[in-house]
Amino acid sequence: MNTEQPEKSVRTLRVGEQVRHILSEILQRGDVHDDVLSTHMVSITEVRMSPDLRHATVFVKPLLGKDEEAVLKALRTNTAYLQREVAHRVKMKYAARLKFLSDESFDEGSHIDKLLRSPTVARDLSEGE
Repeated sequence: MNTEQPEKSVRTLRVGEQVRHILSEILQRGDVHDDVLSTHMVSITEVRMSPDLRHATVFVKPLLGKDEEAVLKALRTNTAYLQREVAHRVKMKYAARLKFLSDESFDEGSHIDKLLRSPTVARDLSEGE
């Protein structure tokens, strides 16, 4: 039985959460000198680290989903600065490469909720009772 795997998993989760907090703090304080990022509240919803901790997929959502493409472009433009800041604050052997993606989970949740509330589904559910 390999007991190392759960430890690695916990470590990647812990480092991912640490990176999420650091990025959130940087964006909240306005440390990135970018017009788009300074005028938009951006939520870092999740950071998934690769098993070797060299890559971080950062899921973001602008407040109210406004100007999502512009925000993603601004984050990608400022990736080098953000990577340096994260590397400086997280004590790791290698600086993680950041990849910014839109968090679609909110949209999926809203879509499912809308489907469940549709008259057709409501009728089908009430027929089953």
